[in-house]
Amino acid sequence: MNKKIKVSKEVLALRRAKAYRKAYLDQEFLSSDAMRPVRLQLELQKPEMTLAEHGVKSTVVVFGSARIWDKPQSEDRAAEVRAMLRKDPKNPILKSKVASVEGLKKSVKYYDVARDFGRLVSQADVFKDRKLVVVTGGGPGIMEAANRGAHDAGAKNIGLNITLDMEQGPNPYISPEFCFRFHYFAIRKMHFVMRARALVAFPGGFGTMDELFEVLTLVQTGKKTRLPIILVGKDYWTDVINFPNMAKWGYIAKEDLKLFRYAETGAEILKHIQDFYKTYPLANGK
Repeated sequence: MNKKIKVSKEVLALRRAKAYRKAYLDQEFLSSDAMRPVRLQLELQKPEMTLAEHGVKSTVVVFGSARIWDKPQSEDRAAEVRAMLRKDPKNPILKSKVASVEGLKKSVKYYDVARDFGRLVSQADVFKDRKLVVVTGGGPGIMEAANRGAHDAGAKNIGLNITLDMEQGPNPYISPEFCFRFHYFAIRKMHFVMRARALVAFPGGFGTMDELFEVLTLVQTGKKTRLPIILVGKDYWTDVINFPNMAKWGYIAKEDLKLFRYAETGAEILKHIQDFYKTYPLANGK
């Protein structure tokens, strides 16, 4: 018969001490500056192991603004901001917001294109042995649209959400087992690129530019195997960035202008990807 061993108050106090916690259960310790390398590794490994377990080898990355909504969302947002301005008509911030949401109404078409592309590419046979899996930043706007299109097709799709003060949660169309959350932009961007076999960039702001130029730089410098890069909405991209002038000034080669193509529809984006892999079949890799 086992006798109950009496534990002294001193021993109980030691067991409650911070130093006595198991390291991997000590949140304060794991959140310290010294443990940043460990947190970076964890953020790299968790999605890597999950996607490998599910056999995800090839993805198509879709970037674009979180501010581009579908028509009902766009109209609701505009009505909401106008109502706020009516209550405070002299507020310069609200005046600016009204102008912004009204201007973004014309971008609704890109939401529809992203959704259509997400559906089409999820159904297409770009490679003989696998499907391309849609991956986005997991948020609203263009990200939601692409995930939604894949969801419409009944296909698994990926969302790589980032923790930000102003960021909404993940959109509802991401496959639950592939809905990841990141703290570090750098590791998140690594996961965008690691399995990418195509990149599609819709109109967007600083975040979209950051992600696009990251991939362009990796391909230009040979750090990433060449892949189709499609910019959707030629009017936007040629108005915002003068790529030919970069070449004219000598800061990129004229050949670098061939690293990307323009498209306007979901079907056109998919055709660029399919044509690319007919021309460069070895770029598929393993």
